[in-house]
Amino acid sequence: MKQLKELNNNPDSQFSVGLVDENIFEWDICFEGPSSSLYEGGIFRASLKFPDNFPEHPPTMKFKTQMWHPNIYPDGTVCISILHPPGEDAMNSQESATERWRPVLGIEQILISVLSMLNAPNIDSPANVDAGLQFRDDYEGYKKKVRQLARKSVEDL
Repeated sequence: MKQLKELNNNPDSQFSVGLVDENIFEWDICFEGPSSSLYEGGIFRASLKFPDNFPEHPPTMKFKTQMWHPNIYPDGTVCISILHPPGEDAMNSQESATERWRPVLGIEQILISVLSMLNAPNIDSPANVDAGLQFRDDYEGYKKKVRQLARKSVEDL
């Protein structure tokens, strides 16, 4: 609750945050696409779901707005290091424990990391392989699709 209040009371916050059905373990997030990015002008909604053992383990973030991004699964689930469980991952030597979730991190750090991810996708390990391939092989087509979805996000409000 403390982090929710801090985000809502911060006049510089780029996010609107609220509870889903008064459930402290599920938050509704809304934000504008980052300026100077392909997502600029869009309005994006997502949810954060917190596990019972939060803050020892990270929440999951899932976009409700249709997205096209290498690090967002087709179902909207966000795949970035800060949302991965703490510690080393033997299956992913590219990701250090310091990049993964740590209980000292806050929700604002997650949201800022997602904004950064929108500007700079990691195509080396895409959650959405098709988006990753299009980003790499047909950037103009990728740009066009993302811009269309950003416009659609406003129309769908």
